[in-house]
Amino acid sequence: MDKRIYFDNAATTALDPVVLEAMMPYLTEKFGNPSSIYSYGRESRMAVENARKSVAKILNARPAEIFFTSCGTESNNTILTAAVRDLQCKRIITSHIEHHAVTHTVEYLDELDSVKIEYVHLLPNGHIDISHLEKLLLSSTDKTLVSLMHANNEIGNMIDLHEVGTLCKKYNAYFHSDTVQTVGHFPFDLRNTPVDFITASAHKFHGPKGCGMLFINEHVRIKPFIHGGSQERNMRAGTENVYGIVGFAKALEMATENYLAESEHVRKVKYYMHDELQKHIHNVGFNGDPLGRSNYTVLSVSFPKNDKTGMLLFNLDIHNICASSGSACSSGADAGSHVISAIHPQDDQVTVRFSFCKYNTTKEVDTVVSTLKELLNN
Repeated sequence: MDKRIYFDNAATTALDPVVLEAMMPYLTEKFGNPSSIYSYGRESRMAVENARKSVAKILNARPAEIFFTSCGTESNNTILTAAVRDLQCKRIITSHIEHHAVTHTVEYLDELDSVKIEYVHLLPNGHIDISHLEKLLLSSTDKTLVSLMHANNEIGNMIDLHEVGTLCKKYNAYFHSDTVQTVGHFPFDLRNTPVDFITASAHKFHGPKGCGMLFINEHVRIKPFIHGGSQERNMRAGTENVYGIVGFAKALEMATENYLAESEHVRKVKYYMHDELQKHIHNVGFNGDPLGRSNYTVLSVSFPKNDKTGMLLFNLDIHNICASSGSACSSGADAGSHVISAIHPQDDQVTVRFSFCKYNTTKEVDTVVSTLKELLNN
């Protein structure tokens, strides 16, 4: 029996057994290529299109606005590239705390001299400075894409999609939001949200790895990012990941059905850990706005840098506790968290991100806090 405590759900979540059950037929007897015209292909095609309809209904979008990809990173790359190439955007406004799928892509576009990149200021608590965003939008008539993530993957801070989207509409800017950390965790109403593009990834809400989603508002037209076939209505070449797409739809369906109970449970676990850490750990701190406008699944914790905290993640792992310093996509890099550096450039802290899901418990929190007390307070 696995006795590990897994508090890194912002990196990936465990595949729900019910989701796996829904996927299994398409890993076994229903193996046809969706582009084939005979029965094996037709049943796979039907599975893909039924999944598309299900996702569209849950997000209150149109099926024609939903495109399946390999992950959120591919979806983000598709939009950022298309904004410059197809929508003739001369400027991208973003922030220094976006996921690397966005920051590295805009840096690449900048190096090509394809577009001007401007960064919105951050408030001391890590939130986007909306007044500065408006100043940037007002400062130029160049066609602009605003790319700001819905919930930060490291500190959990959230933007108001309606507030930012309305501002973008006012100044005729396109609005893209990386919603990888929020699709499957919050309700969406895309027909009534002023956003042009959002992105998602199934493995963030107990679906399979290797399947993402891209929403493109029906009023926007872009060209494919990947060429070589007519799949996804000529928008993404390549044989569809049928079992992944089925798993995406099933996981989103389950997350939506159980949203109220599960979000309340996860929020309780997060808040309990926040309070217990404050009670029992000396000089503990929290990054972002953990009890305010924040994703209920993420808690970013800071400890003073010293000989006890220098190997903290390693020591937690020895005690069978899984957590992270930030984005899993940049783990192994020596540079540290670009998000924490952007918010607290002078701080000499060790940051640990704890992120939670429906399977976590307050009893697990007690174990983690007890372990931290043993590691840090002695």
